[in-house]
This record gives sequence, C-alpha cells and structure tokens, in this order.
Amino acid sequence: MSQPHSSIRSICVYCGSRFGTNPAYKQAAISLGQTIAKQGWRLVYGAGDVGLMGAVADAAQKAGGETFGVIPEHLLKREVGKRDLTSFIITENMHERKKVMYMNSDAIVVLPGGAGSLDELFEVLTWRQLGLHEKPIYLLNVEGYWAPLLTLIDHVIEQGFADASLRDYFTTVDTVERLEAALS
Repeated sequence: MSQPHSSIRSICVYCGSRFGTNPAYKQAAISLGQTIAKQGWRLVYGAGDVGLMGAVADAAQKAGGETFGVIPEHLLKREVGKRDLTSFIITENMHERKKVMYMNSDAIVVLPGGAGSLDELFEVLTWRQLGLHEKPIYLLNVEGYWAPLLTLIDHVIEQGFADASLRDYFTTVDTVERLEAALS
C-alpha cells in the first residue's frame, strides 16, 4: 500500500472518453477535478473534452486549477481536444502521449474507463513492477468498478504469472475523499 506523499504536485488521471452507464462515475470525475484544484495540484490528463476526461478537466478549471493536457494528433477530433487548458500538447502517437503524461506527473489515478485506460494503467504498473519508477498508482474504485480487475490480478498471481508483490504497486480507494487523504 502506498504511503502519503507530501511532494505531490501533479496528478496524472487516466479515465474514459465516455461517461459510462453509472452517473457515479461522472460525479467522481467532477469531485476529483475539484479536489486536484483545491489541493493546488496540477491535473495531467489526455486533453479530451469528452466523457470523464472532459468532466475532470472542466471541474479542475472551474475550481481554478492548472491543467496539462496531452493528446495524439489522430485523436484531436475524436476526443475533441480541449484547447483552453493551461498547457496543451499534441503528440505524434499514443506511446508518446503516455510518456509525456507519465513524465509530467508525481502520482497516477485511474478512474473508470475502457481499453485505453487499462492500457495506460498496465503500462505504468509494469514499469513499477520492473523497478523503473516508484510513483504511487491509485485505482479509484467507484462503486466497485475495478472489482473484476482486482479479481483478475489475484488470478494472475494465483496462477504463477506474477509475484504477490504486484498488489503492492497500486492502492485501491473507494472515494475521492480517501484518495485525497492518501495523497496529502
């Protein structure tokens, strides 16, 4: 389990470019954006203006927070690149996007999302497992969204494809308030 980190300045948020079926996901994104701004942290995210991405960024902006968006050129139209951010970076591809987001953050938070969010999570989780970083990784388990993933990770460990220490490389929190306490 990750310990509180007083040196946190920038929070990278991975999340869906859709809202999902449960209104609690959008509410968590809004609450997270507001919390990031209130704490004086910078939001680092995928620069989209759709789904949970747009909700977290809008909330951070409305609360006076700094926003740092990174989007690959081919997603500018699809994810409606949000150009009114504090910083807006266009990359050539997804790999470069993930690298820039990672390098400009002190902690990673994963809200509900789809394949893209899972890709982002597993990349930073693998890097952590390989000893390439020690940044805290948090799964925001809104209304149990990540429960099937946690079961899968346990299965991977039980079947001998990962050491039990894999579970130590991320922390699961159920609410934005608990996340805020963990990061403060």
